[in-house]
Amino acid sequence: MNTSTSSRKNKHLILNQAKLEHAKKILGVTTETETVGIALDRVIDEDKTNKKLWAAHDRFVKSMIADRVEIKDVYGNLE
Repeated sequence: MNTSTSSRKNKHLILNQAKLEHAKKILGVTTETETVGIALDRVIDEDKTNKKLWAAHDRFVKSMIADRVEIKDVYGNLE
């Protein structure tokens, strides 16, 4: 987490206290600021991971199409 003072600002948020306490316990931290900071870091990391996964998926599908590989919809989920 980036803790430099130039990137930090005071914010006044209305949060569900029970959710905040639960997240704090899960993360094993002692402050609400740490909890929110780690949660934000994880959301950002998840977004980066999802973008990489979708890019890999797209490359896979394009390679399958380029190689003329037939994909059979054995479960009936594809349209």
